[in-house]
Amino acid sequence: MVNRLVNETSPYLLQHADNPVDWFPWGEEALHRAEVEDKPILLSIGYAACHWCHVMAHESFEDPETAALMNEHFVNIKVDREERPDLDGIYMNAVVAMTGQGGWPMTVVLTPEGEPFFGGTYFPPVPRYNMPSFRQVLLSVAQAWAERRRELTTSASEIAEHLGKTVTLTGEADGLDDALLQQAAETLARRFDSQEGGFGQAPKFPPSMVLEFLLRRYIVAGDAHALHMCSFTLDMMARGGIYDHLGGGFARYSTDARWLVPHFEKMLYDNALLARLYLHAWRVTGSRDYRRTVEETLDWVQREMTDEAGGFYSSIDADSEDEEGKFYVWSVEEIDALLDEDARLFKRYYGVSESGNWEGKNILHVNVSLTDLAEEWDENEAELRARLDGARQKLYQARTDRVWPGIDDKVLTAWNGLMLAAFAEAGRDLQRPDYLQTAVQNAEFLHREMRRPNGRLWRTWKQGASGRINAFLEDYAYLTEGLLALYQATFDERWYLWADELVAQMLDHFSDEQAGGFYDTSDDHETLIQRPKDPQDNATPSGNAMAATTLLKLSLYSGRGEYWDKAVQAIGGLREAMVQHPTAFGQWLTAAAFIDADPREVAIVGSPESAEVRSLLDILFEAYRPAMVVAVGSKGQIPLLQGRAQIDDRATAYVCRGFVCDRPVNDPDALASQLAKTSEV
Repeated sequence: MVNRLVNETSPYLLQHADNPVDWFPWGEEALHRAEVEDKPILLSIGYAACHWCHVMAHESFEDPETAALMNEHFVNIKVDREERPDLDGIYMNAVVAMTGQGGWPMTVVLTPEGEPFFGGTYFPPVPRYNMPSFRQVLLSVAQAWAERRRELTTSASEIAEHLGKTVTLTGEADGLDDALLQQAAETLARRFDSQEGGFGQAPKFPPSMVLEFLLRRYIVAGDAHALHMCSFTLDMMARGGIYDHLGGGFARYSTDARWLVPHFEKMLYDNALLARLYLHAWRVTGSRDYRRTVEETLDWVQREMTDEAGGFYSSIDADSEDEEGKFYVWSVEEIDALLDEDARLFKRYYGVSESGNWEGKNILHVNVSLTDLAEEWDENEAELRARLDGARQKLYQARTDRVWPGIDDKVLTAWNGLMLAAFAEAGRDLQRPDYLQTAVQNAEFLHREMRRPNGRLWRTWKQGASGRINAFLEDYAYLTEGLLALYQATFDERWYLWADELVAQMLDHFSDEQAGGFYDTSDDHETLIQRPKDPQDNATPSGNAMAATTLLKLSLYSGRGEYWDKAVQAIGGLREAMVQHPTAFGQWLTAAAFIDADPREVAIVGSPESAEVRSLLDILFEAYRPAMVVAVGSKGQIPLLQGRAQIDDRATAYVCRGFVCDRPVNDPDALASQLAKTSEV
């Protein structure tokens, strides 16, 4: 027996295609059915790698009696939150407004018009955890709909009105200064966990955007504590169980304050943001451990998360064989049998014990520094590292024989844009041609498969099929960021031109001309109970914040002052929010730091392949300079290069601030001197 979800491409929806629930995908058919039958809509939202989504599916959606209640009283709609962030955002806000908290699986009951009047997350099959059973919820809501409909619809209209309030993103440039960034850094310092890293208590999510801001704060202001907060958190995450010490890559979050016990799903977006962040931290600190983390993470993406067509998959499940984390944890007996004479060393370094550290098993984590271990073992660190690497490889090979967690193999434009940026920058900075090749192949895939006939974007692709879902603001903004990173790694003009095209489309179809900033959905998107506009970062950057980031960069490349003005107005509108709640506005702070750093535009006239140009680029990229855009070429369509000539028929660099330039130079040492200056002469 299958339901309508069997015709979908989302792996999450397909997981529910054989439920006895009469599921509909979101669309006209389901909404019309609710109106005609005068039934409320039961909307269930989750994603493929979500552990508790699987639990509720097994307990309730696969149960015939529960399904019968759902089918009798409701029109049931299942949504993949990763395909439809608009629906997820709208109804998550409603659930939080009604209950004070949210999460997945999300359960929302709507009027036939789509207005929410009841919401929650996971419900158990029998009463437990101080929660009613899911069947009790179904019967109670159905009874209320039959007997108290006017009360419910009034409440739903009030909630919809509350949700429909538009966020204003209009402010002044005056407040975007060093004082703002210092205040935000001080707020973060008060919330910093000095024992374990990160901010606040468990559960802990990797604070990628906030750490990037702190790293830039150190670069611009020399704030040593900002660097400490960043590097200490990076150290603790990379040592913890949230990091996969055998295969590379990070889990979505830690259930404890120590970064030890993860929720085991691995998401593409987390690893894109973290790989890029660790790369930047390596460039600032020179830490070999950071470089190792970058390479292990990107190697994992190449090996396990890349479609042969060039797209990056979305996630790997937390569960295998219906058990969370089973794929990743180890017993002492397994390790002893596999590692022989290296078992004792491995167990000491990775904190493996007879009793285990999670449900009788062991989550691998770095238990002792390599320096201390070398002293204990009376061996040098290089020899110990080689032995540990060999042991890790043996365990990884053994792990490949286990039942693998499911892979959500849909490709999302936005998340691919984030990973594209990571591969492009890592390929350039680590001198890894294979990473650059992966980045180029991904960009070519996105250009081939995710562009609609009119040049705009699709949201999703899976196994050769794209379409049906129009792209959102984050798709345009994240992909633009990735394309600009790829341009600065290859200086292939086509990537800049596509980025420029996407920003023009973003401005045409997403701008909020009255309240500033951008809507999350386009002007020709499906009409919902509100047009969402969320300025806050979540696990990924706010679409508005990333749009502002890319507008700042494109303004410097193109000379379009209106791009700069629109970004500054949006950022300025959130000045107080950035100071008071910096953990929710990290990408905005990074954009504000870009402005405060007095960014440079550098034009190099010459062939990107020439030795002269490469020697100048080596100077530009020898240090991490995030507040800089670089264009290279002798002709073409990039405005930053136009009207500039070579001096003495040699590759020539023009270093500018605010379109006011120093004298052109040919010599790498002269270029280095110009970059070292703090102000123009």
